Amino acid sequence: MLTTVAVRNYRSLRDLVLPLSGFTVVTGANGSGKSNLYRALRLLADAARNGAVAALAREGGLPSTLWAGPEVHGRAVREGRAPVQPVRRSEPVGLRLGFAGDEFGYALDLGLPVPEDESEFNLDPEVKRECVWRGPVLRPATLVADRAGPRMLRRDESGGWAQDAHPIGPTDSMLSQFADPRACPELLIVRERLRSWRFYDHFRTDADAPARQSRIGTRTPVLDHDGGDLAPALRTIQEFGDGAALGTAIDNAFPGSRLEVFAADDGRFDLRFHQHGLLRPLGAAELSDGTLRYLLWVAALLSPRPPELLVLNEPETSLHPDLVPALAALIATAAERTQLVVVSHSELLVRAVTAVAEDATPVELVKELGATQVVGQGRLDRPSWQWPKR
Repeated sequence: MLTTVAVRNYRSLRDLVLPLSGFTVVTGANGSGKSNLYRALRLLADAARNGAVAALAREGGLPSTLWAGPEVHGRAVREGRAPVQPVRRSEPVGLRLGFAGDEFGYALDLGLPVPEDESEFNLDPEVKRECVWRGPVLRPATLVADRAGPRMLRRDESGGWAQDAHPIGPTDSMLSQFADPRACPELLIVRERLRSWRFYDHFRTDADAPARQSRIGTRTPVLDHDGGDLAPALRTIQEFGDGAALGTAIDNAFPGSRLEVFAADDGRFDLRFHQHGLLRPLGAAELSDGTLRYLLWVAALLSPRPPELLVLNEPETSLHPDLVPALAALIATAAERTQLVVVSHSELLVRAVTAVAEDATPVELVKELGATQVVGQGRLDRPSWQWPKR
């Protein structure tokens, strides 16, 4: 289980070290940095697939995602007696991401390359340092893989260091490039755990949404991010997962209703939603946006293949308040099977979740002088964290 997430210099996350429990509910006002935390976690997962550079490019490149304020605010600025002034940097430009748990930790330091006259890719972020270690805290004795530049060092059987023979590209992660499970099994364990992280954001429910279209059905233990395989995902839960929990989730939200997944002769799967008082069931194309969105959350949260970490971003969006208690119960059920992080600004959802899940840990974010902070967290209250130096 993850116990700590650390982010430095990513948008408003100037220097955030966040404690995680088995079920963490991240709250805060609009603009407090909740979405930035969600994106930072996605960037960490992208690193295991060698996708962090491409993900940053979609956000406008590394320079546009870096913290926009100064390294430190002077006392006069903090007290509101002076405007913010640019100061000379004392540390290199870089975006740092990391996590730690009881078993392993990982840190990634991305920075700008040394400009080359003949290259048009001088804004591509490079991996300046990358480390994997055992246990919750980075120390020289706990390091098992250390990359600085094109070469990676790994612990050998004697406890010393061995150098990998194959150079790693400046924009590549060692997690994606190293593939010898015998030489460094810890590296592959961390990679596979990162790749198992699952993220769900706002589902489309418009008339052309993928979830409203019928498609050939196959066993679908994991709902796709666009929800296009909703019908086979729900049928997979009914046949191979917790069908009783699915029925309960439907009845909690729509008392007296039931869900049927119909498979046509050509292999296409369609939803049939039976509601009390209607002469015929409704298909996916006929469902209201709120009903369809709730069914998408049912399929996502009751997956027969729970991930190592599940992160939800504002799942209450566009749902009627009457559906929030049912959604909260559904989220609490998912938290019994996987580590869960829910990002939400809905006080109604937070109250409902904490009422049905005693182990839910609320964490409130607030922005001070443009930087995201954890409410009530002093310097001595932060989890122990050490960034690797360049």
